Amino acid sequence: LPIEEARTARDTVAMDVRGRGRGRGMGDRGGFGRGFGGRGGDRGGRGGRGDRGGRGGRGGRGGRGRGRGRRGRRGRKDDDKVWHPVTKLGRLVKAKKIISLEDIFLFSLPIKEPQIVDYFLKDSLKDEVMKVMPVQKQTTAGQRTRFKAFVAVGDCNGHVGLGVKCSAEVATAIRGAIERAKINIIPVRRGYWGGTFGKPHTIPTKVTGKCGSVTMRLIPAPRGTGVVAARVPKKVLEF
Repeated sequence: LPIEEARTARDTVAMDVRGRGRGRGMGDRGGFGRGFGGRGGDRGGRGGRGDRGGRGGRGGRGGRGRGRGRRGRRGRKDDDKVWHPVTKLGRLVKAKKIISLEDIFLFSLPIKEPQIVDYFLKDSLKDEVMKVMPVQKQTTAGQRTRFKAFVAVGDCNGHVGLGVKCSAEVATAIRGAIERAKINIIPVRRGYWGGTFGKPHTIPTKVTGKCGSVTMRLIPAPRGTGVVAARVPKKVLEF
């Protein structure tokens, strides 16, 4: 009997010591463990730091946060690669109701998502940075410099587009110009000069276009002539 009483007294002391230490760590929050502990009302007098177990509470919470963060980031990267259409045309394309760009151009449907062009021309689409120039705006604090990028895209098979974007960084401006060029992509009608044998190799008629003070005229040429133009227009016409 005395031995059993001694064991019972020892267990009671041990439980009391554990309960005291846990009570300091948890404060008055009750039952949240060390993770939400020392932030409670029992933190007083900086005496509770000894019972926080070497910042165990913060470590536990941090570990949980890092783990969830990693899983969340992985999921977000995968979600970024998946295309979620936001327009009716995009949903029709993803559902394979529209099988070519020509169906879109036939009904003059506006393209609002660059992923639509990527869906049809991803393997053959090429882009060329035509020019990157700095532009400035006068503000009360001085001059604000930004960068304007001009990019041409095409598949060298009758589709070409030009995009312009201005941004504070060159890389962001180029990326935005590529997306705008894909949205602005148009079909190019091709024809023959002379005999109508083989595949179309030139434009069908003479064409004139004007933008600002610049006038551009395109003239059909025999097969094998190539593109006879200045350096900058030649880059666009080769698409």
